Amino acid sequence: MHLSDCLKERYTREHLSAREAQRLAEFIAWGPAIFQASRLMVNFGILDLLRDSEQGLTRQEIVDKTHLSDYAVKCLLEASLAIGTILVNPDNDRYMISKTGWFLLNDPATRVNLDFNHDVNYEGWFHLEESLRNGKPEGLRHFGSWPTIYEGLSALPPKVQKSWFGFDHFYSDSSFPDALRIVFDEHHVRTLYDVGGNTGKWALRCVAHSPEARVTVLDLPQQIGLMQKNIQGQPGSDRITGYPIDLLDEQQAFPLMDDGPDAIWMSQFLDCFSMPQIVSILRRAAKAMKPQTRLYIMETLWDRQKYEPATLCLTLTSLYFTALANGNSKMYNTEDMEQCIHEAGLEIENIHDHLGQGHSIIVVRQPKEK
Repeated sequence: MHLSDCLKERYTREHLSAREAQRLAEFIAWGPAIFQASRLMVNFGILDLLRDSEQGLTRQEIVDKTHLSDYAVKCLLEASLAIGTILVNPDNDRYMISKTGWFLLNDPATRVNLDFNHDVNYEGWFHLEESLRNGKPEGLRHFGSWPTIYEGLSALPPKVQKSWFGFDHFYSDSSFPDALRIVFDEHHVRTLYDVGGNTGKWALRCVAHSPEARVTVLDLPQQIGLMQKNIQGQPGSDRITGYPIDLLDEQQAFPLMDDGPDAIWMSQFLDCFSMPQIVSILRRAAKAMKPQTRLYIMETLWDRQKYEPATLCLTLTSLYFTALANGNSKMYNTEDMEQCIHEAGLEIENIHDHLGQGHSIIVVRQPKEK
């Protein structure tokens, strides 16, 4: 198994004392309550108040500022002390924010994850066991009867949509500057297929980066409609076209071009499919490739992360795919992706690591003639 240096240190030997391990076990057992109490400390503004107070605040001062009942504030403060997001001075009973509380409040990734898990995942994860047994997103049913979440994105409640797209875009957007350099500076790219292009954010970045670039977005028909609405009137949108395709249908082929495309782009896309489905998609991509074509697969591979908290987030994101997205995909590691690429008859040319929020770009090409 490939593991980055920080993961080797963390995952190959025991670090906790018996007492620390026991506390972590209880932390897991009380996880749902810990999550909700911490989320409400943010939403009610209590952590904001503590962060902005130099001397800390008494419980009564928090009651006065939040207009919550003394009972509500007392419950949240006592729970948060045990959770570790706040501290207390026993001499004057003033509460202060802890380092953990500061990160919960101020770290952009943590805030995105908090909203995503509450608005999108929380109720659905109650059906995780069914999903794992059945290979279907059984937790999706409280939103709608779609086979996967992707067919229902445009029909999700606005708050859920906001948190879903906020999660999706946060991780990909931070990698776009590096990705544009890799795609456009290493090869002369004029025509690009954006597979699973979603709202067209990457396509817009491409046409803004290169005045020569022409992008074809391949996605579900309903997603193409959202994309076209989103890019309307934006600079360069006349060089972006949509190609409706159901990539789960193995009979639906990629469009063919006489002299291209120069690049095929798949960002945070293949993790939406099972490994056999990935192989099918890559085989169809291979049929559209020319010798000069490069396929760029951008994923947050959990085994290549520079910092361990990222791997924690990624491996747990797999359970969102299980319970809500589609029931059969996950956040993959390097070994998984290599297997799919080789089964599709393609080869890896290069891998770029540590882009943005922990992305890697796997550069794929047709096999060299022997």
